[in-house]
Amino acid sequence: MVVAMVAASMASGLRIKAMAELCCYLTVVLCAFLVPCLAKLTTIEHPVKPNRSLSFLVVGDWGRKGFYNQSEVAFQMGRIGEKLKIDFVISTGDNFYDNGLTSVYDPAFRDSFTNIYTAKSLQKPWYSVLGNHDYRGNVEAQLNPTLRSVDKRWICMRSFVLKTELVDIFFVDTTPFVDKYFTDPEDHTYDWKGVEPRKNYLSSLIKDLKAEMRNSTALWKFAVGHHAIKSLGHHGDTAQLIKFLLPVLKDNNVDVYMNGHDHCLEHITSMNGAMQYLTSGGGSKAWRGDLKPDDDVNHSAKFLYDGQGFMSVEMNENEAMILFYDVEGLVLHQWKISKQLRSAV
Repeated sequence: MVVAMVAASMASGLRIKAMAELCCYLTVVLCAFLVPCLAKLTTIEHPVKPNRSLSFLVVGDWGRKGFYNQSEVAFQMGRIGEKLKIDFVISTGDNFYDNGLTSVYDPAFRDSFTNIYTAKSLQKPWYSVLGNHDYRGNVEAQLNPTLRSVDKRWICMRSFVLKTELVDIFFVDTTPFVDKYFTDPEDHTYDWKGVEPRKNYLSSLIKDLKAEMRNSTALWKFAVGHHAIKSLGHHGDTAQLIKFLLPVLKDNNVDVYMNGHDHCLEHITSMNGAMQYLTSGGGSKAWRGDLKPDDDVNHSAKFLYDGQGFMSVEMNENEAMILFYDVEGLVLHQWKISKQLRSAV
């Protein structure tokens, strides 16, 4: 009788816990539509831990149905995610290769996302931006909230702001900035619905970013985009982002810019400021030997790695700790920034 009562109590507790977790998810998702803001960018609110800390993983260029070590990277993400008790995951784009999703019913969504990132620790919101490969498919499908009925973790928008009590993270749709996708698309077809006329789209985006960043009172400010501003990888620097986006980030004292696109892991420091440039594009297929360390005359590289892996961030009011991991979960590089000193340690 006592055993039965204990079992019933445990079952009730599990149901309550499950309902609480569901409510948390619904709160996060609904905030995307309910939080008022003066600027036009959608704002999402995410709570911090009770001790006012935050931890999350960053991965990019991953969606290959488990191939090219995607599954192995996912396994290690789950292990590290459990260790750090992460609050969410950030995807830096190129979520589904080679040509995005065809529709909300595309099996690639399950094959490259739901069925790959199965660890319990990864059952948290995934805040995602689009990459250039995603723009080669049906963009609206990837942005469609219907996908959340397939996998409640999926939160993908063109540009938006993630607000926490510690940090405001500005997600930027960088693909439309890049000239070559419009002037020399090669054999690729891009889905520019919602972007054209391009000049108006980019002008509005920059205006909204300026407004959101200017109004932000967050202690920390991070930005996320698919394309690199500074990189020693295959694609290198993105001239259009240096011209149009970088001045906005600098003017608003953004601490960190995180990106994918180059299939490697990088940490580059600013030569004339405090901002750090972090590339996490090793979620699956990597480009061995395709780095350009000789170009470092115009950069200050702290770390370069031409293999697969991902990144973690642990932060509180005083400091942020960033670690890079390889496909076996080994720490390759770590770096700490003190908010009090505002300098890398």
